[in-house]
Amino acid sequence: MEELKIRPIRNGTVVDHIPRGQALNVLRVLGVDSSTRDVVSVAMNVPSDAMGRKDIVKVEDTEIDSTEADVIALIAPDATVNVVRDYEVREKYQVSMPDEIRGVLSCPNPNCITNSREPVETVFDVRDGEMRCDFCGTVLGDEIADHLV
Repeated sequence: MEELKIRPIRNGTVVDHIPRGQALNVLRVLGVDSSTRDVVSVAMNVPSDAMGRKDIVKVEDTEIDSTEADVIALIAPDATVNVVRDYEVREKYQVSMPDEIRGVLSCPNPNCITNSREPVETVFDVRDGEMRCDFCGTVLGDEIADHLV
């Protein structure tokens, strides 16, 4: 049996149950990149009884609230978020798809006003599992990761 060895974090957020290969997209959704000052740990293709293989993301010294975490549902609809304080999980919740997504996705319609030089933030309404651009009505398909801003 393999033992997973990832250093525990004192304070921060752990996103677990991310589908295999999606950890870097979760970081994009959270706005975590090389300019962050926080320590970020990414475990990819980790064995999981429930999922077969999964990814895990740990962001030290940053707490993600439930509203921010719900945007993760775009990439990882079954993810769980653990808020860690003093090496203990103090809050744990399942992500859920938000009703509205702002500024995280680009519209696939090249003629949409959000793709012009106008300073317009994208807004997608989420209804019945569909994401529809609030400005032009274009429905975003399964290529969500391709449209992350």
